Amino acid sequence: MAMSQRNLKEAFVSNLNGTSLQEVALGSFLTPLCLINRGLILTLYYQAKGTLPLPLPQITHLLLDFSVLVLPLVLSCTVLSSVLHQVILSLTVISACVLCYIYRVNSNRSAQHPQNTISTFLQSHVQFSQVPFVTIFRVFVNVKTAISILAVDFAVFPRRYAKTETYGTGVMDFGVGAYVFANALVCPEARGKNISGSKMNYVTKQLLSVWPLVVLGMGRLISLKMSSYHEHVTEYGVHWNFFFTLAIVKVVATVLLAILPANQSWLIALLISGSYQFALETSEGLKAFIIHNNDREKDFLHANKEGIFSVVGYVAIYMAGVQVGLYLMQPRSQVRQWLKALFNLSLGSFVLYTALYACQTLIEPVSRRMANLPFFIWSVGQSLFFMSCLGMADMVLLFSKRTSGCHFVPSSWNLYKKQSDSDKKTGEPERHCLIQAVSRNQLLFFLLANVLTGMTNSVVDTLSCSNSLSVCVMLSYMFLNCFVIYVLHLFGITIKFW
Repeated sequence: MAMSQRNLKEAFVSNLNGTSLQEVALGSFLTPLCLINRGLILTLYYQAKGTLPLPLPQITHLLLDFSVLVLPLVLSCTVLSSVLHQVILSLTVISACVLCYIYRVNSNRSAQHPQNTISTFLQSHVQFSQVPFVTIFRVFVNVKTAISILAVDFAVFPRRYAKTETYGTGVMDFGVGAYVFANALVCPEARGKNISGSKMNYVTKQLLSVWPLVVLGMGRLISLKMSSYHEHVTEYGVHWNFFFTLAIVKVVATVLLAILPANQSWLIALLISGSYQFALETSEGLKAFIIHNNDREKDFLHANKEGIFSVVGYVAIYMAGVQVGLYLMQPRSQVRQWLKALFNLSLGSFVLYTALYACQTLIEPVSRRMANLPFFIWSVGQSLFFMSCLGMADMVLLFSKRTSGCHFVPSSWNLYKKQSDSDKKTGEPERHCLIQAVSRNQLLFFLLANVLTGMTNSVVDTLSCSNSLSVCVMLSYMFLNCFVIYVLHLFGITIKFW
């Protein structure tokens, strides 16, 4: 019986074709709108009460963040997936109305000319210790991954969102590419850190720093084999998993960046992905070997061909991420400069989507299984699009902060002003912020999600759950995950294995 149940689950996540590029891109608007709404709720509360953070126990901030930032994401990939465009439209209308209200209330108080307000806003300076939308991008790639790895086992999760078998663009396919891209954005090379001492020592140190990923990969492999848990073999292979991919990508990229200049990463990324695609097209049978050859008993390469060959594509995505990270970490403080940077990100996304259309027409469709050139272009282009949407949401919040005088919205930009005693408390909202909590312990959050997914699958028969029960189980799982991370953050605990 257990065996047939396992086979059912394997069949449930196999042989899928994904969704349209437009639907994946449409989903990019959801998180920015949730962020704007969270900021506006805090602003309205501040205007009504003249105080923030929220009173009562610290859990109120977690409940607010969970309800406004995580709950809509869970609902939109389950029961609301068929009306996603209506959800996004409704949230947009609500945000726009509240923004207008805040603007009118405040412009009545200080009768300024609107055009004057806009031009002074563009010239104003922002202060930050990190680029907020980069942090938010990394956190939400993680949060969406955590939701998807459990949701995919439930019938309420649309099959078109799950990972595709050979060709296609599922939401989860983008998640894998975005995860690698997100890691690259903040690596030491992207932050422009100078390598002190010899390059050999630096590379050795980076090699040693991936041991947690190798250990996690081994742990996952052993636990899967011992528990006879269902696995999708054509995803990475028999013994391979995503932790191993992350470890190898980090090692290869570090060696490349020690030899080649980091500011040419985009060129290296294109060369790697282009050469790999050329090999797939011209070499005798490489593509057929990866897709069709199922002689998995033969040797390690046959058993794990997807995991081994797709590393090439992921290294290219990582290198592109380093280039974008370098661009975003450049010193700029004016709102105008940041708007230009966001425009360039969306322009880059548009160029890549145009290239993707050409590639899909002339060469072949996107394939996560091979991590081919179209997959590389799509992962980077869609990441840039998502990031520019988050950046624009941050700009909207900054404008509402400037208008309302409420500066207590965490994980977003603040306008630059001289630090006075009354502003010392501005660090306070960051302490109560779920985004900062996940950002502090990203790998732990990912690991916890993996462990809880396994536990949930062993307790709940995910395939026969009703829609309402499925959503309840997923919300409980996400809340537990967020709660653990939030408590660690409240106590200032960072868990690093290396």
